[in-house]
Amino acid sequence: MTTDGNTSPVRERARPRLQALRERLVAAGTPEVVAELGRLDREERAVAFRLLPKDRAVDVFEDLDPALQREIVEGLREDAVRELFAALDPDDRAPLLDELPAGVASKLLHGLSAQERRHTTALLGYPEHSAGRRMSPEVASVPAGTTVAAALTRLREVGDDVETIYTVPVLGEGRQVVGVVSLRRLLVSDPGCVVDDVMARPTVVRATDDLEHAANVVRDGGYVAVPVVDAEDRLLGLLTVDDAMRVLEAADDEDSARTGGTEPLRRPYLSTSVVAVFRSRIVWLFVLILAATLTVGVQSYFEAELDAVVALALFIPLLIGTGGNAGSQAATTVVRAMAVGDVRPRDLARVVGREASTGVLLGLALAVVGIGPAMLVAGPQIGVVLALTVVCVCTLATTVGSGVPLLARTVGIDPAIVSAPFISTFVDTTGLVVYFTIAKAVLGI
Repeated sequence: MTTDGNTSPVRERARPRLQALRERLVAAGTPEVVAELGRLDREERAVAFRLLPKDRAVDVFEDLDPALQREIVEGLREDAVRELFAALDPDDRAPLLDELPAGVASKLLHGLSAQERRHTTALLGYPEHSAGRRMSPEVASVPAGTTVAAALTRLREVGDDVETIYTVPVLGEGRQVVGVVSLRRLLVSDPGCVVDDVMARPTVVRATDDLEHAANVVRDGGYVAVPVVDAEDRLLGLLTVDDAMRVLEAADDEDSARTGGTEPLRRPYLSTSVVAVFRSRIVWLFVLILAATLTVGVQSYFEAELDAVVALALFIPLLIGTGGNAGSQAATTVVRAMAVGDVRPRDLARVVGREASTGVLLGLALAVVGIGPAMLVAGPQIGVVLALTVVCVCTLATTVGSGVPLLARTVGIDPAIVSAPFISTFVDTTGLVVYFTIAKAVLGI
């Protein structure tokens, strides 16, 4: 049954709701729309995206996670996909192409103009996690010796075809970057001046540099964009601040997830299936369970001591928890310091020394607070054992928690991957060994 020959009653009832959704999305800013799409399920997301006006759709699509971009592409008609793909900047196309099947990616590339296809395939030629993969190859540059007036004319001519005009590389012989000049500087300078007189010394990154390192250069320098060059300092593109911030946000999410003993979801939580969440956690739980068997082995080895002084068993969870927390604090601090460039692998001795001292102070503070209640519960001797053990365990935990990330980076392993399971295993096992060793010495068992 239909109401006008081709429209079903269900669709008629849905129209007001869809219209209200469209009005809400159109009225919201791009970040709000991106967040809202991330909360919807796959079918609702595809419908909501199709309700956006064409110009808003491109802006929103660029800010979505690549996994969500792939799902939206799969839900659009082929002509709509081609149109959306062509509207993206080359540096936004590259991450999407990594998510799509090879056949679909090839078809989309062949649908681009020759120039856009050349720009996009050039980015795909660089390693996945390199600065070259995320740079914008469409750059507004001016040759050295150009007047300010001529430079501004040049920016007006190409402004609609490049990603940014706020940072302008100045090129010498062979397209080598000899300086950079901001749009603001050009606007306030005498039109007859030569750009060489108003340009600044360039900060550049290599196309083969690690992407996270390049993003840190942009952030730490407070730059709008940084030129990306080849081995001979020839201009290849720009790494813009918005791309740099996305890279660093993703890196922080990854480090936080792995430090907490799980794999990053790489997409909004509510748009992630239960199976995907399960896969992100189960491997780490298996690793940590295997690590826990070492703790069981240590307790079995000291079974006689536990039988002799049953009160020792009361404080095992407290010691393991305290050591694990202290180690996690140290590891989190050092991993974060490494991420922002405050600490490098060559600082290993200094960092471990500082954290060992911090561990001693933390242990002493906890021992002073805890020795009284421990003596009341289990007697003076057990209180002394517990106090000495807390100092040793905190010192060991902070030392290992600070050293492991730096050693992992030295051998080329992501520090966040090894920190959580290794620290947990080490602190649990060695903490118990220290505990029972001190107990044997103090109690004479």
